[in-house]
Amino acid sequence: MLVYVIVIFLLSIFPFTTNVLNKWSDVGSNPAQGKKQDNHRRVSLFQFHFHFHQNNSIQTHNKHFTKPSSSSSSPINSPIHHRRLRPYFRHRCPIHAMSPEHLPAVQAPTHRTVVIPFTQLKDRDADLSVKIEEGFGPDGLGILSISDVPGYTQLRQNLLNLAPRLANMPEKVKNELEDPQSRYNFGWSHGKEKLESGKPDLLKGSFYANPILDKPTTEAAVIERYPAYCGSNIWPHNALPELEIAFKSLGKLILDVGLLVAYHCDKYVSKGTGIPQNEGIEQIVYRSRCHKGRLLYYFPAENSDNSQDSESMSSWCGWHTDHGSITGLTYAIYTKGGVEIPCPDTTAGLYIKTRTGQIVKVVYKEDEIAYQIGNITEILSRGLLCATPHCVRAPKGEKATGLERSTFALFMQPDWDEKLDFPETGRVHQELIQANESLTFGEYTEKLLDKYYHQKV
Repeated sequence: MLVYVIVIFLLSIFPFTTNVLNKWSDVGSNPAQGKKQDNHRRVSLFQFHFHFHQNNSIQTHNKHFTKPSSSSSSPINSPIHHRRLRPYFRHRCPIHAMSPEHLPAVQAPTHRTVVIPFTQLKDRDADLSVKIEEGFGPDGLGILSISDVPGYTQLRQNLLNLAPRLANMPEKVKNELEDPQSRYNFGWSHGKEKLESGKPDLLKGSFYANPILDKPTTEAAVIERYPAYCGSNIWPHNALPELEIAFKSLGKLILDVGLLVAYHCDKYVSKGTGIPQNEGIEQIVYRSRCHKGRLLYYFPAENSDNSQDSESMSSWCGWHTDHGSITGLTYAIYTKGGVEIPCPDTTAGLYIKTRTGQIVKVVYKEDEIAYQIGNITEILSRGLLCATPHCVRAPKGEKATGLERSTFALFMQPDWDEKLDFPETGRVHQELIQANESLTFGEYTEKLLDKYYHQKV
């Protein structure tokens, strides 16, 4: 009986369905008739999906991810790129119907990073352009990882194991490590940042320092203008003396490997743009005095299902795009009761938003260093290397209660007075940068702060 009712229903709507499809077909095949129709009826199904996806997934949920203009030379606007994306929009993913931060993690596919062995990376004659494009190119995830780096495993353990000790020091000691003048960009910081909901971020504590130079400059005027870059390191010499050595050792190693990554990026970019290789990312990063390391400690939640913003995909770190050159990342250490354990929730971790707006979970191994592209590199590479928005999802469930997480990031960025020549066209921050404009990195940062932070205060 039920089958009979379904058949009758399908037959009853068949003429209507056929009529609608015929109208779409007529409009596409008959230009004369198409002119008589309203504009919205002449939009293809693919165009509708594409623009809906652009407006709802990219522009709304990441203020730093600028939607390409119609005149942009970005590959996302090219006919070739549209053809490449067409199957994705034909088979509609749930991401079209909900905002990325509310997309259930179980629906996000997991992707392994592109991996380059260190033995290949250190060979300056090696052609790694395929892997560089696969990881950092317009169709990549904006991330790749380097395996088998000598000495890395021990240096990672040395530093990350100090994060819980630092975070659990007496409040009086941690207060002495704070630096309000630098907007808490040096020393200890806890509760000074805000989550996407606007609440103070009490979930994690951070310790910032320059792993290369304790005092990058003595010029008072420069320190006053760029306190986040030009301030001095603050070390807990008495309370935790081993922190300085561990922090600097790991930071310098990640920088040295990052310079090799930048070298191969320059080789790839120079082929596509004609930009001299000696004027690329490697030299910009090498000359810089203001690299910044960040040791992060995520406090254990008493109830992981009721913690701040626990339902959000970005519950541990909000959606953002790094604005520097390259960011080096360690694989996090999870501990419970002082004992290192695997993360009990497979949906927790790093999530990336692709150039098509798809959300994917990205994984790499604990003995690998991951590198992500920042906005500066995307701009200066004319879009051949692409930065991607990303966030970190906290673990959930009963087993995640009381779980701690420790990790480290090194932000490799140009010097504050590095002169940057921005190209005529670009996808990033078009509303802030004029065509062929020259700015120092410090001036560029000031524009970002004025646009995205100061006006919100």
